[in-house]
Amino acid sequence: QVQLVQSGGGLAQAGGSLRLSCAAATSIAVFDLMGWYRQAPGKKRDMVALVKSGERTEYTDSVKGRFTISRDIAKNTIYLEMNSLKPEDTAVYYCVARRNYGLESLDHWGQGTQVTVSS
Repeated sequence: QVQLVQSGGGLAQAGGSLRLSCAAATSIAVFDLMGWYRQAPGKKRDMVALVKSGERTEYTDSVKGRFTISRDIAKNTIYLEMNSLKPEDTAVYYCVARRNYGLESLDHWGQGTQVTVSS
């Protein structure tokens, strides 16, 4: 199991900004993708943003233009810059690192970070 340690998050007002970090205990270059999911109370965990090999990024529609995912391979860390925050962004955010093994894949998860946006 690869250890992923999250930091950042917390409380912000609507329209504000927060940044999440996810540091891996190994080189992140080995992962086929890394990214962020979020889970609001009573809801399932949904994809927020992904960064794949070749720096290809993917975002869920509701955060496009507001959130930016990036990675620093030298620091083995990925980031999620969240701007123009909305109350509906409130959730626990999880970092994920995925490695593919043929037709199967293995996901490693961070511990989760609470993000609360007040109106």
